[in-house]
Amino acid sequence: MILTIKNAIPISQPDDVTGRIVRRTLAKREDQYASEVRRLLDAALEVIRRCGTSSRPRVADIVAQAGLSNEAFYRHFRSKDALVTAILEDGGERLQGYLAHQMAKESSPEGQVRRWVRGVLAQADKDIAATTLAVLWNASALGGGPAAGRHFASAPLSPLLHAPFAALGSTSPELDATLATHATLGMLSDCLWQQVQPTRAEVERVTSFCLAAVSR
Repeated sequence: MILTIKNAIPISQPDDVTGRIVRRTLAKREDQYASEVRRLLDAALEVIRRCGTSSRPRVADIVAQAGLSNEAFYRHFRSKDALVTAILEDGGERLQGYLAHQMAKESSPEGQVRRWVRGVLAQADKDIAATTLAVLWNASALGGGPAAGRHFASAPLSPLLHAPFAALGSTSPELDATLATHATLGMLSDCLWQQVQPTRAEVERVTSFCLAAVSR
């Protein structure tokens, strides 16, 4: 039996029917929007890979690849530049997760640093280098030139070195980690733009540089 009270004033309660319905609706919309963003990011990365460094993708190309509409695109991104920024952040977070997984395989701080350097420079491997370079090339349009991508990538990667650097005796682990990150990403950027892979000797040289910075 449903009781209806004429002219009753609705009182908001944490677990009332209205609140539950709103939360269910928002949850469904959140899932839908999360799916749209993921599809746009993946589609943009694929279009950027195809375009390489010869042309910049259009929004129309990206939404067509994602199977979405312009309305869906602009619901989440103000512009194509905003999407490229999101791709850089997403890539940095994915690389951070990969490096953390690799570093966890080592018990010594020196071994963790070595894993970190190898993991970063592995982004120049031929299987993924072209895509990485294309993303950085598009990022250069955001301002800052070829160094733009390094700015976004350094933020999630540098903290991974804080603990091993502190364990190795660094008196300024955060600063040393920042310097090591910029040096390693600089080497990666050079390899990508020159379309070469770092040699074992070069990887070891960068690793030795990072480890030596801690003891200075």
